[in-house]
Amino acid sequence: MPLYITSLNSGSNGNCYYVGNEHEAVLIDAGISCRETERRMKRLGLSLSNVKAIFVSHEHADHISGIPQLARKHQLPVFITSRTLQQSRLPIQGFPLRALRGYEPIQIGDLSVTAFPKLHDASDPHSFIITYQGITVGVFTDIGAPCEHVIHHFSQCHAAFLEANYDDDLLEKGRYPYFLKRRIRGGRGHLSNQQALELFKNHKPAYMSHVLLSHLSKDNNCPQLTRDLFTQHADTTDVIVASRFEETPVYTINASPVLV
Repeated sequence: MPLYITSLNSGSNGNCYYVGNEHEAVLIDAGISCRETERRMKRLGLSLSNVKAIFVSHEHADHISGIPQLARKHQLPVFITSRTLQQSRLPIQGFPLRALRGYEPIQIGDLSVTAFPKLHDASDPHSFIITYQGITVGVFTDIGAPCEHVIHHFSQCHAAFLEANYDDDLLEKGRYPYFLKRRIRGGRGHLSNQQALELFKNHKPAYMSHVLLSHLSKDNNCPQLTRDLFTQHADTTDVIVASRFEETPVYTINASPVLV
């Protein structure tokens, strides 16, 4: 059976990524409201009853603001590291909290979810890979630089949510104050289009069917520019820009064919 993926929202106004099979699914982050999460999933024909857990990448509000209401209403366990929980100020009652540790796979039905450390200006940030019956999907956003952990896992993915946050020229010439520009491109901020493109060109496996370019800056990037940049090097990979305003379609991810 395949995996199904969608970005319910991607950007500084909220992030939420869905990965699941026919029977169970997980959300990576929940930074939009419970109502909006429900509404968008319904439009896509996805059932929240299939969602079995929320995994938290880090404590910034655009990744966790929807968790309390969503987890309470649907009694979803929230997997989060102890340091992220301390800094998040999430309530510790009303829904199940579960420990998250890097490189310790967590089984959600037939899905295996593994967190691994990343470079970002948060207390204990992690990225994720989700595997199922030989299929691997990665969620690589809010990354200051493509460290060896990211490179290793990206090179094994059949599909990936990959941050392409800013264009260097647009950021340099934009209205942001210097300290914020420095934070964004300082190695623990966000991936630029060029950094993400180098990762894509040099480490994308031939069998990667989809890349969802994620967490684009509203002020310092352009969706068409980013899509065009990646499409030139995509080969057979479908390039999708995840929106900060709406959900993407649901994409079907299959295992790579066996060569004989």
